[in-house]
Amino acid sequence: MITSKLEFSARDYQFQSYVDAQNWIGGEWTPSASGTQKAVYNPRHGEAMGSVFFSDESDVNAAYQAAARAQISWAQLPIRERAQVLFRLKFLMEQNLAELSWLLSHENGKTFSQAKAEVLKGIECVEMGVSLQNMADGGQLDVSRGVNCRLIHEPLGVVAGVTPFNFPTMVPLWMLPQALVAGNSFILKPSERTPYGAMKLAELLKEAGLPDGVFNIVNGGKEAVQALAAHQKIGALAFVGSTPVARLVYKQGSKTGKKMVCLGGAKNHLVVVPDADRELTSDNVVASFTGCAGQRCMAAAVLLAVGDTQSIIDDITAKTRELVPGVDIGPIVTPESRERILGFIDGAEALGFDILVDGRGAKVEGYPGWWVGPTIIDRVEPGSPCATEEIFGPVLSILRVDTLEDAIAIENASPFGNAAAIYTSSGDIAERAVRSFEAGMCGVNIGVPVPREPFAFGGWNHSKFGHGDMTGWDGFTFWTRPRKVTTKWALQSDQTWMS
Repeated sequence: MITSKLEFSARDYQFQSYVDAQNWIGGEWTPSASGTQKAVYNPRHGEAMGSVFFSDESDVNAAYQAAARAQISWAQLPIRERAQVLFRLKFLMEQNLAELSWLLSHENGKTFSQAKAEVLKGIECVEMGVSLQNMADGGQLDVSRGVNCRLIHEPLGVVAGVTPFNFPTMVPLWMLPQALVAGNSFILKPSERTPYGAMKLAELLKEAGLPDGVFNIVNGGKEAVQALAAHQKIGALAFVGSTPVARLVYKQGSKTGKKMVCLGGAKNHLVVVPDADRELTSDNVVASFTGCAGQRCMAAAVLLAVGDTQSIIDDITAKTRELVPGVDIGPIVTPESRERILGFIDGAEALGFDILVDGRGAKVEGYPGWWVGPTIIDRVEPGSPCATEEIFGPVLSILRVDTLEDAIAIENASPFGNAAAIYTSSGDIAERAVRSFEAGMCGVNIGVPVPREPFAFGGWNHSKFGHGDMTGWDGFTFWTRPRKVTTKWALQSDQTWMS
């Protein structure tokens, strides 16, 4: 049992062990009912930092009971008082920025700068939640003589979220601010690979004044996710992960009648045309496909080179070769993921594609973890595995095409629809591409087109299952249900069809 405040003291990449990840139920650390535990690894070292308890249906039920008890009084508070907790959380996250960032770096493998950027983005999400007190008035209108209609955003009650390993601090904060400010209580199932960021958030929320039971954590794997999705009284569930799992969770949760939005995988395409700015494009493409070791759903995966863009490809290749594993790029999260990524590169080589930059032999002295260096595969054929399947690593596949229409056709053929971008100096070409892409998030000269608040995050097609998006105002409406109130106080002698 954890009995003292969590503190992670590492301020460099040297290995440090940590606590065992327990459930957070009713404001207390609690082992799972089964007692089953699995190791949590530091990917840079390939060594276990601690272990995580795996939960089952009984643990989910315990979390639900605590959440349901706490939600009643939490929802009765005015929205401005609920938002005050997020004001204090923002301050505490800024105060603990170094600890949050180093903890994230150790459990996920990101470089410190990338981990810090994630925490800062999470703080931005908290800021959006704070602003909801000024946005959620609902509106009202006198619709007839003496008749007024108004809209009230009501909480759903107990809601839940399932988050992935690649952004263990930020993605929970896509959900929590909107859900909590709306008056819900929340059950979070973080990735079993990276449970520590959520644990730190739990303690910071308690310190910020969130009542016990309003936020709960149930750790574990498939069994815990299924229990959350199948629970008849949980009002909504948001999921972020792979497409196959997102589809299954969406189907299971929808059967209970709960609101569902499940974000899946991606195969993002960047289109480069000859008039693209050479310096901007090369810098941006490299950052897009190598950032977070390519382990993010918004990473570039395919570069569609239109016409004569060889000089830009040369610059991308040169700048990629300058990146240093361990300094500029972190490790892969598990040895199984590393082997899968290497399999794609091996397969591309076997098909005769050109390996311009080969990251298969990447090693970092003193850090025997799971490394794949940045890799560029050129003259890839459409329909091949590296051109169509999600690799989720620092691998860029280049397809050469003759026209913009050819590039758009390849992008549109992908079953995914998360993100796409165009690099050009022409407003006309940019607008044509953006209007034609089969993707929910599009960029112009931006390789990671993540919408900033208040705009919402979410893709199309096989990259999302459900209705609405996450983050921003869409996130708030997802965690609420609208109550429409029509009132009449003044009496008139005539009548309408509404009596």
